[in-house]
Amino acid sequence: MRLIERLTRHKSVEQLQAELGQRRDLRRVLGVWQLTGIGLGGIIGVGIFVLAGQQAAVNAGPAVAIAFLIAGIASAAAALCYAEFAGLIPVTGSAYTYGYAVLGEGVAWLIGWDLLLEYALIVAAVASGWAGYLQALLEAAGMPLPVWAQGALGTGEGRVFNVVAAFVALAVAGLLTLRTEWGARLNTAVVAIKIVGVALVIGVGAFYIDPANWQPFVPERVVDAGGVGHYGWHGVVAAASVVFFAVFGYDTLTTAAEEAKNPQRDLPRAILLSLGISMALYLTISLVLTGVAHYSTLDNDAPVARAFGDLGLTWVSVAISVTAVTGIISVVFAFMLAAARIWFSLARDGLLPAWFAKVHPRYGTPYRPTLMLGVLTALAAGLLPLGELAKLVNIGALSAFVVICGAILVLRYRQPELPRAFRTPWVPFVPLIGIAFSLWLLSFLPWTTWERFLIWMGVGLVVYFGYGIRHSRLARGDERPPQS
Repeated sequence: MRLIERLTRHKSVEQLQAELGQRRDLRRVLGVWQLTGIGLGGIIGVGIFVLAGQQAAVNAGPAVAIAFLIAGIASAAAALCYAEFAGLIPVTGSAYTYGYAVLGEGVAWLIGWDLLLEYALIVAAVASGWAGYLQALLEAAGMPLPVWAQGALGTGEGRVFNVVAAFVALAVAGLLTLRTEWGARLNTAVVAIKIVGVALVIGVGAFYIDPANWQPFVPERVVDAGGVGHYGWHGVVAAASVVFFAVFGYDTLTTAAEEAKNPQRDLPRAILLSLGISMALYLTISLVLTGVAHYSTLDNDAPVARAFGDLGLTWVSVAISVTAVTGIISVVFAFMLAAARIWFSLARDGLLPAWFAKVHPRYGTPYRPTLMLGVLTALAAGLLPLGELAKLVNIGALSAFVVICGAILVLRYRQPELPRAFRTPWVPFVPLIGIAFSLWLLSFLPWTTWERFLIWMGVGLVVYFGYGIRHSRLARGDERPPQS
């Protein structure tokens, strides 16, 4: 078989749908609201508590709400494409599986390898950031950790290992290993607390809005002493390119497709519900935040809590901090679950050793990749500074969006007759918007990020040509669902 034929070999959508009915690997325990909770857990995090205020102060002023709207339209284009695939191919693996079905094994491997890095780094980065919030609360309570345990090397004198960050990564991995539904229930409860916290901000803040703080809504463009421009419509677009990374995360729930009770009905609903609820909260809190405080005062690490503290509402400020600390756990949960399912799918298809595709005989979870991820992300969160962890995250998500939107265009052309539980509207315009916006944002990423991404992709190609291309189920001619 020629190389190009190996790289483009794929299973048909009909084959994947037929296999789905025969598989008994994972337990179907998740309903629409638990799936929505996973999506909300992945989306609502640092963006709503930090990015909204910081981007208002630096780039957009009160028009940060418009920046979220622009980013939301772009993210919605990709979400609609995800929703069509989720209803059509409700198989664990998300963008990797969709790419395998439409674009072939070579592209699928690259996007799966890419997502594995992205999701694992998000877990490590969020665990590291969460540790900072918790340590601040411990210090306020007079119970600081020993200096050596407060952070990674290079983050402060005497620091050696971020114990709290490592612990939370291991704890979430342990929870996901036991029973998916236990973790999902806890996640749903945490997401509910997070939404209550956001509702508190909106409800109380509405009584303290000063419309004068919204004037002008789009501040006049200025250039600082360093030659960097701020505000104006250019600043609004710049803010949109930043806050875009706060409005994805719904893709995590599609990795749990084979654990959904009714995936073809519930996955598209959960995708659209999680993005819709998140966008409503982002837009509202942006307007409230810039209404209760002048945008120029919001450039700090906790702009929402600080704004209410400045109003003398200390109890609200404390409630927001506690909500942020609690809520960030759901982000770790969502992306740890997603990373483990991607790893499991790669192994089940033969692109990684089948040892990783075994589910726990009692709990029915992909425990081997989950525990491996727990250890690896704990080490990364404990040993590496937060800034180093965060640099590669964005490029992975945008690359996946390009693949998904492109795959919708190909599949609509190749098999327009397929019965679809959900259809992306206004094709080809919606997928093209998603592709164009993602490519535009990719162009803003610094060369160092591209360099490290290309190194990771190079390692992935070595693994694929050294192992996966010969051991994949399609290479062996094995069309049966693997037994666990």
